[in-house]
Formats: sequence, C-alpha cells, structure tokens
Amino acid sequence: MLSRKIISVLCAAFCVAAALPFNAAAASNAPGVSAKAAIVIEAETGKTLYEWNADEPRKIASTTKILTALVALSKLDANKSVEIKPEWTGIEGSSMYLKAGEKLTVRDLLYGLLLESGNDAAVALACLTAGSVADFAELMNEKAEKLGCTDAYFVNPNGLDAKNHLASARDLAKITAAAMENEEFAAIVSTKYATVAGRSLKNHNKLLWNYDGCLGVKTGYTKSAGRSLVSCAERGGVRLICVTLSDPNDWDDHARLYDWAFANFTRKTIAKGTRLTARVPVLSGVKATASLRTGGDVSFLMSGDASYELIPEVPQFIYAVVVRGAYAGTARVEVNGEYVARVPVFYAETVRRDETEPLTGWEQFKRAWYRANELGYYRIGYYW
Repeated sequence: MLSRKIISVLCAAFCVAAALPFNAAAASNAPGVSAKAAIVIEAETGKTLYEWNADEPRKIASTTKILTALVALSKLDANKSVEIKPEWTGIEGSSMYLKAGEKLTVRDLLYGLLLESGNDAAVALACLTAGSVADFAELMNEKAEKLGCTDAYFVNPNGLDAKNHLASARDLAKITAAAMENEEFAAIVSTKYATVAGRSLKNHNKLLWNYDGCLGVKTGYTKSAGRSLVSCAERGGVRLICVTLSDPNDWDDHARLYDWAFANFTRKTIAKGTRLTARVPVLSGVKATASLRTGGDVSFLMSGDASYELIPEVPQFIYAVVVRGAYAGTARVEVNGEYVARVPVFYAETVRRDETEPLTGWEQFKRAWYRANELGYYRIGYYW
C-alpha cells in the first residue's frame, strides 16, 4: 500500500514553478553606466544578467558589421579569391582602402571589416554575397529575425547613418552570441594585429589589451549614434557578452560590468549520475520505491547566494519490474524558482516483482496495460 505522504510529496514535485524574470540592473550592487542603453548576457544561454534600456532601438554605427560578417560567412568560402570592383572602393568613413582590380580573399575582407572597420570591405562582402547592398540588407534582416531580434532593422552592411537602420542592445547581444559560435569570426575578432594584402591592420577594440579574458568583438562610432561597443569576455568557464550604445565612457563601463558579473555569477554543473532526492513508488515490487539519477551533465549560471533544485517530471508510480538504466522522464533545474535547464532522468536501480504478492485478474490486466503503454512511450537505455 502506498503511503499518502509519499504520493502527496511526489505530486507536489510535479507542479511547475512560475518562472520569475531576473533584472540584474535592479540589484543593489549592480554598477551604473554612462550608456543610453546597455546589456550583459551569458553567451551560451542568452540569460540576461544586466540591462538598461536594452529594448530601445538605437543607431548602432559599425557594430552593424558583426551581422555583416555572420551573414557573409554563412554564404561565402573564406578562402575564395575575389577581384575588387571600382564601385566597392572610395566608400565614405573608415576604410581598408581597397583598390579596383586588386585581388584579396574573402578572409582578407573580413579582417578589414572587423579590425579596420572598413566600410569598403562591408560593401564588397555585401555585393559578393547577394549582388547588391539592398539585397544583402534583406539577408541581414532575415538572419536577425531568425536569431530572435525584435527591434532591429538593417539598411546597409556598414552602419553608416540611414533612416530606420536601428537595433536594440538586446538584439546586438543575440547577434553577437551567434557570431561568436562561428570559429572563423571568433578568430578574427580576437586578433590584435594582422597583415592583409600588404596592409598592417590593428584591432580598434582596446579591451583586447586592457581586460583579462576579452575575446573581441567590435567598436562603432558616428556623430549621431555616439560610441557603440560590443565585447565578449570569458573567465572560469563563463562567457559573457556586453553591449553599450551611445556611451562616452564605454571602455570603463564594459570593464566594470564584467568585473561585477564575474564576481557575482558562476557556472554550476550537475554531473551525470547525480542521485535525485525524490523516488518513484513501485507497485508489486520487492521494494516500495525506486531511486533516480540524472542521465547527463547539465550546467547553468547562478549567483553566489542562489540555490538550485531538481524537480522530477516522472511517473507518479510504476509497476515492477523496474529496470536499472531505463528512462524515467526528466527533471527541471530551477534556480530560485526560475527554470534554467532540463535533464533526462533514469532509474538508478532494478526492482523486481514481488512474486509472493497475489494479483487479481483485474490487477494483472491493469499492470500489463500500464507496462505496455509505459514501455511504448519511454525509451529504454542503459547508462550505468
């Protein structure tokens, strides 16, 4: 006979806790910034650690080129050699000084785009990718939409001031998180110096020299947009992305935001095989309950004073035989009541049927029906 206490505890564990929004900017120890808009996210999960006017569409200047590079890399072979056309040269603003008729690789253009912030390189890559700047802008907007950007619209590949060419700090963070997953992109933006087609290039991102753990990414400036900066830094297995828009003190603001985030958040890993506190009641078994273990590693970010909980989503009971290593369901990982991850759960022990327990014909039918459906729905796999 099942204990009422066991059933009530298990049922309570199956309830899904409401997810609570986390606004780190409201935390008492979070730093203020000089920016009109700012955000810090964890790159892996997109979790927001800090935000300030993060959803306000603003001019973003040359940080536009992060998306330009991401779209170009998705369509072009970086090793491809191309001949520079006259219409790709002499573009206003910052330049890598392309010359009509010279030959460079797509990779060369990407270095000129991301280190020297070449507006000419941006136009060349756009035309190589889509045939024209206008058609390339369509690809940029399609990519931004796929990445979940809701306040972004792109008109050109270089970020020169244009009507409706806008993005929010949150949009730029999402775009950068995706870009940093591209090995070619990540290698370029982390490069301090490069020699490209006889040109000596220096990365404009001072954080590469001045902040321990910085991995890139891109600076930007126009008179109307102000100073824009997108950066990425990693310490202790935690990779963060910081965006500030219209910020006259951007270098210091990024450093202080990173210092705060790395001091207040760490990555926690629950290892495969971790035993859950909850157990599943077993009917007709030689034991009353079966223990559970996680079937894989799961990691997540949490603040130093936060606590986590594994909430099982498994059957309310199971008929014996229970097979060790068989799939039982999942467990939600919640940090201070907020869902952060889900991990598969398996039975950690075998529980055989109690042959001495008499079963009526109806009980035998119910057991057979339950087992048939349970085994048909859940996959069996042996992990221990």
